[in-house]
Formats: sequence, C-alpha cells, structure tokens
Amino acid sequence: MARRETFWMACDSTEELRAEYGPFHSRTEAESEARRLGFGFLLRYEHLIGDREDVQQVRAVFLQLSETHLEGGPRRMLHTRCATCGESAVHELELQAEVWADIHEFEHLRHRVRLFEHTKACGLKEIGDWRNCA
Repeated sequence: MARRETFWMACDSTEELRAEYGPFHSRTEAESEARRLGFGFLLRYEHLIGDREDVQQVRAVFLQLSETHLEGGPRRMLHTRCATCGESAVHELELQAEVWADIHEFEHLRHRVRLFEHTKACGLKEIGDWRNCA
C-alpha cells in the first residue's frame, strides 16, 4: 500500500534558482526558520511512496508568507568598502556607515569609501555621491 510523506522547506522565492533551507517535519518549524532568515516562502514537498519504497509521485506547493509573518519586513543592509585598500564593513543604519567611512578616511589619507545598499528585492547597488546627499 502506498503512503504519502510530507516535508517542508523555507525558501526565498519561487524561481528555479532559489535558496532553500530545510527540510523540516512541520510547517511551524519551517515558518520559524523562514522568519529568522527573512525568506518569504515555504515549500511543501509531498512524496507518494510505493510498496517497494520507490517514489512514485512528487508534488511541490509554494506558500507565500504575509509581510506580518516576516521579522522586520524586507531587510536593508548597508555595505561600506574602501575603493583604495578594499577594507569593508556591514551596517544596519546610515549613521553607522557614515561614521565608519569618516574614521577610515581620517586614518588613511587619500582613501575613498563607497557605500552600497543590499536588499532582497534589488540585490546590491551602489549609492553614488552619498556624501553630498544631505
């Protein structure tokens, strides 16, 4: 007699090239991990296992988590990198990035720090002329 096995994965998108994390035995575990990672989707795999322990059918179902389920919503990180020496740092606030850049440029004359913004939606992009924006 055939039986059905179900397991859950946390994933960042429904695209073919997606990040998956798991497997988990319950939806609750997968949701918790998806929130921690900032992923917006769950993936439920259902396998139909035959009498000879062979997989007869595979079904994959994506479930999108609402924004209220994600901790902090879409995450935005700032990356500073010196264009001269390559030293870099990651920051959560603009003020932290600016202070790091000021200290680095003060300690290393003629170095220039660049600022990048990283979001899951847009990826990594440079914020040009960020010193003159205020």
